Amino acid sequence: YVISTLELMVAEDYMIVYLNGATPRRRMPGLGWMKKCYQMIDRRLRKNLKSFIIVHPSWFIRTILAVTRPFISSKFSSKIQYVNTLAELREMIPMEYVHIPDSIVKYDEEKCIKRRMRTSCLSNDPEMTSVEQE
Repeated sequence: YVISTLELMVAEDYMIVYLNGATPRRRMPGLGWMKKCYQMIDRRLRKNLKSFIIVHPSWFIRTILAVTRPFISSKFSSKIQYVNTLAELREMIPMEYVHIPDSIVKYDEEKCIKRRMRTSCLSNDPEMTSVEQE
């Protein structure tokens, strides 16, 4: 579906944003599926792809992409970008045409709260503060 839609829509440069955050591990795409998709993409579509942005990348996705890197062209590999928050995504692309599902927004908020709590705990820890100052 995605490839046939891209063929109809893409006349010039484009980017793909993959929202990974709220995806349960059992629903994440496997290595075989990713390879099949990559092979199905027409050369013109691969050439016009400017970036493949993965929002909230899990260690599993990072590992799969690291393992497949030798089998994927270096040009395509260089187009993969990891984005940890929706705020980072907003800095990269205009968001007026991007629909972010509520589950992803909620996941992002929860992740940011945890990150802030971790950061504030570290900054309140005298040992961590002294290490940071050295």
